[in-house]
Amino acid sequence: MKLLLISNSASPGEAYLEKPSADIATFLEGAKERIVLIPFAAVTYSFDEYVIKVNKALDGYGIKVTGVHQAKDPIKTISQATAVIVGGGNTFQLLKMMQEGGILQAIQERVRMGMPYVGWSAGSNVASPTICTTNDMPIVEPISFRAMNFVPFQINPHYLDAHPSNHGGETREQRILEYIEANPNTYVIGLREGCRLFIEDGKIRMVGDKPARIFKKGITPYEVKPTESFQFLME
Repeated sequence: MKLLLISNSASPGEAYLEKPSADIATFLEGAKERIVLIPFAAVTYSFDEYVIKVNKALDGYGIKVTGVHQAKDPIKTISQATAVIVGGGNTFQLLKMMQEGGILQAIQERVRMGMPYVGWSAGSNVASPTICTTNDMPIVEPISFRAMNFVPFQINPHYLDAHPSNHGGETREQRILEYIEANPNTYVIGLREGCRLFIEDGKIRMVGDKPARIFKKGITPYEVKPTESFQFLME
């Protein structure tokens, strides 16, 4: 499989997809003919607007996407695609619509055959075995929490260390510690903004200017720098 899993589309002060766009273009080199965008995570704007937004961001790299929602036969469109991009937004709505439309299975089959997969935020969440480590509110109910299962670990995009003053709620770390308590055999990677994972032929590396935070039951959470090995996550 060939995966590019991105924490976020843009950080404050950045244009949409500004930081990962060059990596996306390089990753999709040779597979730009028929790129399909899955825009189902969009909630407060239309799927058509999502397509326009992504095309505007990637136009300078010769990348043009079409929305799967515009296809007469979405399953056939995915079967003929040269690459798929799954954008961010609400992970629960994204997963629900992919499950109900049969798109989840169609993408799984193509990606396992080698079709490049790019996802950011919610699109990275659904590459995990489940969406149980998403930050999103469950605004809709999917058939199940089971997702693409492209990687054997869970991703928490937009990972934050901060605990706002005068805030009594749980930190991101506390929530993930709850997850690994209930799922002791699974690693979780806290993927900070501006970071992205490249996975190809079972090999994994991270690009970004921040370390990732690693969680697993029985191990004190720790940091791994982009220059260090992440291969343990794939074992």
